[in-house]
Amino acid sequence: MTRSIRPDAVLVQAVIAGALSFAHLHDLAQAAGQTGWKAWAYPISVDLLMVAAWRRLRAQRSRLAWCWFLVALVASLGANVTTAGFLDLDHPPALLRLGVAGWPALAFLGGTLLAHAPNAPAPEPVPESAPVVDHPEPPAPAPEITEPEPAPALPAATVPSVPPALIDHARKVATDHRTRTGTEIDTATLRTRLGVPEDLAGAIAAQLA
Repeated sequence: MTRSIRPDAVLVQAVIAGALSFAHLHDLAQAAGQTGWKAWAYPISVDLLMVAAWRRLRAQRSRLAWCWFLVALVASLGANVTTAGFLDLDHPPALLRLGVAGWPALAFLGGTLLAHAPNAPAPEPVPESAPVVDHPEPPAPAPEITEPEPAPALPAATVPSVPPALIDHARKVATDHRTRTGTEIDTATLRTRLGVPEDLAGAIAAQLA
């Protein structure tokens, strides 16, 4: 089963831009006096330094990686601008020759620093805290129920003493009342008939019962 190959516009654009930048770096190195294989090694060195700095940036956002990425970017961009007719490549200036001649040492320094730069320490794992066990608080002690103190006993009512003569009279009154009404005399009637206080009438009625 064959798969149809669909060219990616971004990939094609990257290949074209890389090829042009590579050619400009080669032409600049050749104009500065680097001939043969040395002229082809310059663009490879610039692109490799840029890739190494970019990979370091993806792993760790450090000033060192940013510095060397900008150095490689300036070298590549400078070659593209220089070969666009701003300089006479048949008679390059001494400063351009100096920059091209010193590039290998600069690129070697940058690649070495990027390769041996310490990585950022991995964050230490946060120790998991022991689960907090909610210990239920002991229930509050129930309030002690104090039994109410018994009310002081009331002093016993003193039974008034009834004279025997009054008892005899009261008995006659009760007999008369029974004869006329056919019922026993009550305390209120006895009190009225005798004309005595209520407590004394009660005491007499108790003795008549």
